[in-house]
Amino acid sequence: MFSLSRSCALAALALLGACATISDSPQQQLELHAILDYREIGGVGCILSNDAGRWYVVAPGRVTVTRSSKPLQVSCKKAGKGTAAELVASRADTANLIGNVVISAGLGQFVDRYSGAGYAYPGTLTVLMQPPAGREGAAGEAPVETRMF
Repeated sequence: MFSLSRSCALAALALLGACATISDSPQQQLELHAILDYREIGGVGCILSNDAGRWYVVAPGRVTVTRSSKPLQVSCKKAGKGTAAELVASRADTANLIGNVVISAGLGQFVDRYSGAGYAYPGTLTVLMQPPAGREGAAGEAPVETRMF
């Protein structure tokens, strides 16, 4: 009936059925916005990087990155306007996590963690730009520290 190799192949496919490495794309599209003094500014050059690669985008804009379990570093700059530096954590996809536990007894989660396919970053990133050194805020205040929304 079934050969041993065919049976093993079917068993492996069943175990990896919920694995995001097989069912999801390793790529993710992100939207990036830059804010300075409570207003969105355009033409901001940004570099995004993680352990899977580096990508360049002009904010506001969209960029496709490779998913990873590691954080995404965002560094933005516009001459005369300011700079921003952010670290965005990746989050495990709970639907894939449940499927991995039920179907593959956790084996798929191990594969997804290694490949990064079971993780995602927030779809929209907003970075707060810091004004250039020596420039005060609109009301004479010190600039607010950089935060990710």
